[in-house]
Amino acid sequence: MVKTYTSYLRVDELIDLQTPASEDHDEMLFIVIHQVYELWFKQVLHETTLLRRSLEGNDRPLALATLKRILTIFKTLVSQVDILETMTPVSFASFRHRLDTASGFQSVQFRELEIALGHRVPGVLERMPEGSDERRRVEELLRQPSIYDSFLRFLVLNGYGVPEELLTREVNQPSVEDERVRTILIEIYRTDPWNREVCERLVDLDEGLQEWRYRHVKMVQRTIGMKTGTGGSAGVEYLKNTLFRSLFPDLWAIRASL
Repeated sequence: MVKTYTSYLRVDELIDLQTPASEDHDEMLFIVIHQVYELWFKQVLHETTLLRRSLEGNDRPLALATLKRILTIFKTLVSQVDILETMTPVSFASFRHRLDTASGFQSVQFRELEIALGHRVPGVLERMPEGSDERRRVEELLRQPSIYDSFLRFLVLNGYGVPEELLTREVNQPSVEDERVRTILIEIYRTDPWNREVCERLVDLDEGLQEWRYRHVKMVQRTIGMKTGTGGSAGVEYLKNTLFRSLFPDLWAIRASL
């Protein structure tokens, strides 16, 4: 069968996935924006697999190109908040009760994205039912190195003496700051412009995620104020706690020493 634009992209199925629970005009926008977010999360997860592989394969050009793509996607995620903010608090309130327990806090793909980038915290599996597909996916990611773990292996491939215990640590645990790694990073920033560029793109990545978090929390505050979040979450207060949470703390800590 010859593929067409519609059949290749499965457009008919795609545009049939928006099913508003109310008659409010803006609910369609709310659904489309969040579905698009999930598609971008899927793409970023796809890119993080390539980024890990390129770092561990010491393919600097591919790693930089992949980082550029992820950063560009993050800028798109941020710009989508502008569209969502065209919806007034009154409009959102008119259909919010129809969401029942649905909440962005339940986005499994965003949890996967955080884990892939290196945000690994105890209890991440608690809200996921035993044996569920979502839990299986997250458990698989927790068995894989984070981007930062792969970056440390990249440094070794470029002749830097990263301590062995950092390379063989349990990857399901959060990354820890290490003075010895900071010493290596300071040397790179002062003497190794090629690898300094990789470091700076990782900082851009960290900053890009933090920028999206900030725009998201301000959008929620603008829409519902300090009310309890949809689905019973802590709303703005919970989101505030996620701000300025660094993925790569050593890359930020060295700034005062350069």
